[in-house]
Amino acid sequence: MPKVVVIGAGIVGTSLADELTARGWTDVTLVDRGPLFATGGSTSHAPGLVFQTNPSKTMTAFARYTVEKFSALQHPDGWAFNPVGGLEVATTAERLADLHRKVGWAQSWGIDGHLLSPAECAALHPLIDTDRILGGFHTPADGLAKALRAAEAQARRAEARGATLRPHTEVLGVLDNGRRVTGVRTADGVLEADVVVCAAGFWGAQFARQVGLVLPLVPMAHQYARTGQIAELVGRNTERTEAGLPILRHQDQDLYFREHVDRLGIGSYSHRPMPVDMTHLLADTAGEPMPSMMPFTEEDFAPAWRAAAELLPALGDAKVEEAFNGIFSFTPDGFSLMGEHRELPGFWVAEAVWVTHSAGVAKATAEWIIDGTPSIDTHECDLYRFEDAARSPEFVLQTSTQAFVEVYDVIHPHQHRTALRGLRTSPFHHRHTELGAYFFEGGGWERPAWFESNSTLAQRLFDDGLAVPDRDEWAGRFWSPISVAEAHWTRQSVAMYDMTPLTRYEVCGPGAASFLQRMTTNNVDKSVGSVTYTLLLDDAGGIRSDLTVARLGPDTFQVGANSPMDLDWLSRHKPSDVMLRDITGGTCCLGVWGPKAREVLAPLCPDDLSHGAFGYFRARHTHLGAIPVTMMRVSYVGELGWEIYASAEYGAALWDLVAESGAPHDIIPAGRIAFNSLRIEKGYRSWGTDMTAEHRPAAAGLDFAVRFGKDTDFVGKEALQTAAAPATTLRSIVFDDPDAAVLGKEPVSLGGTCVGYITSAGHSATIGRTIAYAWLPSHVAVGDVVTVAYRGATHAARVHAEPVVDPEMTRIKR
Repeated sequence: MPKVVVIGAGIVGTSLADELTARGWTDVTLVDRGPLFATGGSTSHAPGLVFQTNPSKTMTAFARYTVEKFSALQHPDGWAFNPVGGLEVATTAERLADLHRKVGWAQSWGIDGHLLSPAECAALHPLIDTDRILGGFHTPADGLAKALRAAEAQARRAEARGATLRPHTEVLGVLDNGRRVTGVRTADGVLEADVVVCAAGFWGAQFARQVGLVLPLVPMAHQYARTGQIAELVGRNTERTEAGLPILRHQDQDLYFREHVDRLGIGSYSHRPMPVDMTHLLADTAGEPMPSMMPFTEEDFAPAWRAAAELLPALGDAKVEEAFNGIFSFTPDGFSLMGEHRELPGFWVAEAVWVTHSAGVAKATAEWIIDGTPSIDTHECDLYRFEDAARSPEFVLQTSTQAFVEVYDVIHPHQHRTALRGLRTSPFHHRHTELGAYFFEGGGWERPAWFESNSTLAQRLFDDGLAVPDRDEWAGRFWSPISVAEAHWTRQSVAMYDMTPLTRYEVCGPGAASFLQRMTTNNVDKSVGSVTYTLLLDDAGGIRSDLTVARLGPDTFQVGANSPMDLDWLSRHKPSDVMLRDITGGTCCLGVWGPKAREVLAPLCPDDLSHGAFGYFRARHTHLGAIPVTMMRVSYVGELGWEIYASAEYGAALWDLVAESGAPHDIIPAGRIAFNSLRIEKGYRSWGTDMTAEHRPAAAGLDFAVRFGKDTDFVGKEALQTAAAPATTLRSIVFDDPDAAVLGKEPVSLGGTCVGYITSAGHSATIGRTIAYAWLPSHVAVGDVVTVAYRGATHAARVHAEPVVDPEMTRIKR
């Protein structure tokens, strides 16, 4: 039986010990530098609010499991979870509209949640001044977790199964044999281990550096105060029940509240960010009850106290009796950190996890360690999701600080970070700025969303009858009607798109073909010049990514991928006779698409670009003018054209060359919004948004990319062969109202019952309607009417056959 050492006996470590031992891995040692179970970490002071509803389906599932598990725990001192419910109130119209959005998330992810009037809010929480609020969002199954009791109950259960608990045991280092983990070194000696899991909380980043692992997290101080006795609470609770009112969030003022018998606990995010210097931590907290509690800074809390008293007038005569600045972890994107160290197999992390998600993260981690694949998609939490720049100390600090500031803000789905912009720019960036590009950000790259230089064209097209949707204020943020014109012009004429940010790898060596055959679902062992769309699956048959694989030589392939997680996955499986390297930053890519694409490019190229000579899904090395390029006849927008790759130093010249040749054909630059709408028209999926490891190819409509008959078995093949028919499938729906807009994650109902959710959407300039993808029951038929809830409104749509535009593929294969 494998030996496991879990470092950290907080809520994550104890949950993990319980999950591992429940699955039969009972040789588990749980160690902590502090006492059990108030170890001195974040768990020891956590207020324990569990709000399940989250924009992330995965994080909601983690929280739901935490509620289910903690509700069933037994502890001699009382409850581990108290389902008092959750209540979030709105004091502004923007927040009230956002509560409608949260109701949608709750419906999409299967959480019971309802909007309430001010009077209904006060009926649940009588301390609220109804004159101050416009409404509220109530989730009856949310509540309070007693973190220390939950930790002890799970640890004791693990101990009963055979686990060993070792308090006052500081881990000084990790031991390995050059290939994988062999144990840990403590002040008392060596603990042998086949698996070591770092669940050390805000100490985790500092500890992981010992094994060369960067954990992008920042310990942050967060204010929490307890009032004196509140007259209106006297007699409502006993010491054992502790709370009966719903946990309350006043996010317009960055505040939350919970009962402590006849007192209130108040948490505030409204103060300045307070990143913690771990090198001074023990000195800074020497006078406090534990290392996770820093001295309270009253001046930072004063505005929060005033705002709290305005919402809850009962606080008018109260005072703060106890308070501290508690430490917990923030990451650049707000998600946890999970996974195994690539260079040191057997060393795992489960970090930056709040009590809310603790049991869910522990369950997924245990499944990952034991089974090789978690039962839930975890790509948002994957340790290797970050680009290189995002793991730098400066990036981690600035973006985590911004995450703290925005923790309770209303965040638009297309609102991109402001910290550290401009880190990655393509060689075309100077031309983008000259042409008035509005930039989105992704993976550190600046990506044009639309170009103001197209405004005159757009107005002419609108005057000639091109319909433009009348978007509401929310849907109209970070959007421009120019994008509709850009999409239309791509279909009618020709446009150039900067595709440089697309991740690409070079895979070469004598074993390259067999390696890619084993790792992907389609047959990529084809002639030189072939391009193949294929999938990366995990062992359970879930879609880890989708790729394009171009064979550029007998032993050389260029792989178009999605994220650093693809490099991680391929690296873990790569044999010694294969070289794998990321070539994204040293190259650039220009997509030239539209009916006139051949007329633009043919005069520049010595090769025959006719359909017969250069077919669809083919690639070749050639020249455009004097510039050496690799041209691939592929199109994510569903139009005639090519992706043109060149070494980065040729980028500026390539843009100008194509622009000059395209001028007689009225070529335009076009941005990401047009690109997205065009790919949705064509039924093309976006990994990480439309499908994830939670889905198998048949469910996602991608079984055409699976070749069971190829000579090489591929990862996930066995799981697919034994899989049942999918209960849900990804479908295209078209909205009836030309002005209807959705942005993703909205609930979809059939016959008044929520049956699925939107993944992505875009306004189609071709049909004048919004097209969206939605996960729906497999029995839903083409033509069925569904309704979509959008921020308080309801839109009707019909399930449509795919692709919605050009199902015969005549536009792309001409």
